Amino acid sequence: MTNVGPPGPWQSVARSIGLMAPDGTVAATIFAEMSALAARTGAINLGQGFPDVDGPQAAKDAAIAAIRAGRNQYAPGDGVPELRHAIADHQRRHYGIELDPDTEVLVSTGATEGIAASVLALAGPGDEVLTLEPFYDVHAACIALSGATHVTAPLVPGEGTFRLDVAALRAAASPRTRVIVVNTPHNPTGAVLTVTELEAIAAVARENDAVVVTDEVYEHLVYDDARHVPVATLPGMRERTLTVSSSGKTFSLTGWKVGWVSGPADLITAVRTVKQFLTFSSGAPLQPAIAQVLADDSTPRTLAASLAGRRDLVCDGLTAAGFDVSVPAGTYFVSADASGLGFDDATDLCRRLPELAGVVAVPVPAFCTPGSPTSQALRSWLRFTYVKQQDVLEEGMRRLVKAFG
Repeated sequence: MTNVGPPGPWQSVARSIGLMAPDGTVAATIFAEMSALAARTGAINLGQGFPDVDGPQAAKDAAIAAIRAGRNQYAPGDGVPELRHAIADHQRRHYGIELDPDTEVLVSTGATEGIAASVLALAGPGDEVLTLEPFYDVHAACIALSGATHVTAPLVPGEGTFRLDVAALRAAASPRTRVIVVNTPHNPTGAVLTVTELEAIAAVARENDAVVVTDEVYEHLVYDDARHVPVATLPGMRERTLTVSSSGKTFSLTGWKVGWVSGPADLITAVRTVKQFLTFSSGAPLQPAIAQVLADDSTPRTLAASLAGRRDLVCDGLTAAGFDVSVPAGTYFVSADASGLGFDDATDLCRRLPELAGVVAVPVPAFCTPGSPTSQALRSWLRFTYVKQQDVLEEGMRRLVKAFG
């Protein structure tokens, strides 16, 4: 923990994700804490979700070529033209969404900046921003920075997966709901929202004249018969949806931080107005490299097939170790309940797991509003990643089965 600092909006950010203690001291995020714990103990890190292998060689070669060609100064604030055109082509090819690459596509420093600029552009004090819960911590932090009030609707475990509580969604919405942030495929639960669930969200948005901001970074990493459906493709939703995605997960290049926002020109103008005062632009030689590989649909399909197999390995291992597993339909992650093993506090268990089993995970309540009903309902749930090499996952599952099975 660090000592309390000067007053300011940063304190609201810290409180929104449970990092500020009553005495004002500030802790590191649970992700930083667990990764440091793995490094200190030598435990296998199945907590933080980053690949342990690089993305396609074609992307790296294209970035090197761009650097050598002198593309090392500021990129245009909207993004290099070839990437904006590649993004528009991607949306048309996969989803039938027609975009003007000059007015309806904005390149960002990862999806994180795209989400932040969208929320900051559209919501402020007196407004409400509705998200699913659990939620990626960036969503809560951006809402806190905006000064808006964060309200949530839960995803509920049952029958081997998580599903949206539609009644709770409708109850959480109000005329003050300015933005609805939707993450599908969903981190941390691995749920892929169904068309029925998405239509319920769309109806709430239309009824309350809200804008939907979608976090779709795992859009190509779906398994079995699951299908990712962008909210923008639903009737009446194109004009009120900002779609955020990224190359990081699709091409295993998370450190490049090349993301984008697409949507109607008036909403993109609002987001651009804020985004230009955050980074202005970044990744000048990386953007043309992503433009080149974004036309490659086979690499994401191959990655998804590989991840499906690794997901099965981890789900089977966790089940053999005695966890109650929610089988993910997408993403890098699987959530599992440790209550059947006699552990009712996932945060405490995660801190002990390196000693007990030589493995690191992340507690699912870290993705919830501190003290909320959902955080209590998921108090015993842990998130494990399977975006690691097979031998690493096999050893991690062997350790867990040995410790608990």
